[in-house]
Formats: sequence, structure tokens, C-alpha cells
Amino acid sequence: MDDNHVEKNIDEAAPDQEAGKSLSKQDKLRLVFMGLVGLGVLVLLIWGVIVLFQQDAGETSHIRDIFIIFIALEVFVVGIALVILMVQLAALINLLQNEVKPILRTTNETANNLRGTAEFLSNNLSEPVIKLNQYLAGLRKLLDLTRIIK
Repeated sequence: MDDNHVEKNIDEAAPDQEAGKSLSKQDKLRLVFMGLVGLGVLVLLIWGVIVLFQQDAGETSHIRDIFIIFIALEVFVVGIALVILMVQLAALINLLQNEVKPILRTTNETANNLRGTAEFLSNNLSEPVIKLNQYLAGLRKLLDLTRIIK
């Protein structure tokens, strides 16, 4: 019954793994949207450069100031993203210290217990049986040599 339960869990997990390999329709739409936004930004940059070369110095300085403001906003957004990344990294470190480390410690203790059990069985069960077999084989050989038992 336990094997059937394991097989059912494996069968239930298989569709999830296949779904993770292919992109969903929503993911494809997101990728197309991001590509179009990137292309739009590139076209706007090229258009802005062309317009800047056609303007006189006074208008160009205003446009330059606007671009400086946009770059400052971008730096602000990147700073926020870095703060979020640091928070996520702290959460990962917390997960490793408080959940994974105790699991590894428990696994190590279990392995040590198994090692001790195997050593105990070897010393108290296997070795006496092997020694008994040695003595019996020696006794049988002695009896064969003296021709008491054929």
C-alpha cells in the first residue's frame, strides 16, 4: 500500500514538471509585451538623438536636463531593486540557518546512530557467529583427520 502511495505521488507530480518546462500563454504575452516596450524605448532614444542634433543649444540643454532627471529616477528605481534584493537575500540566509541547518544536523545524528548500530551488531552478533563457525570448522577438520567422523 505504501508503494502505491509513492507511485500516485510521482504520477501527480509529473504534469507539474511538464507544465514548468513550457511557457504558458500568459508568459508568452508578457515576453511579447516586454519586447515591444524595449523596441519602443529604442525607437524613442533614436528619435530623441535625431531631434537633439536638429535643435539649437538652448533647447538641447532643456532636453538634457530632462534626461538627467529621468536617469536620476532610474538610479532611484535600481536602488529600490537592490534593497529588495538584499531583503530577499536576508530571507534566504534565514531559511538556510533556521530550517536547512537543523535538517542537516538531524540527518548527521541519524547517520551517527546508524553507524553505532552497525558497529554494535558487528561486535555483538557477527563476530561471535564468525568465531563459532571457525571453531566448528576446526573441530570438523580435527574429527576428519582423526577419522572419527567421515
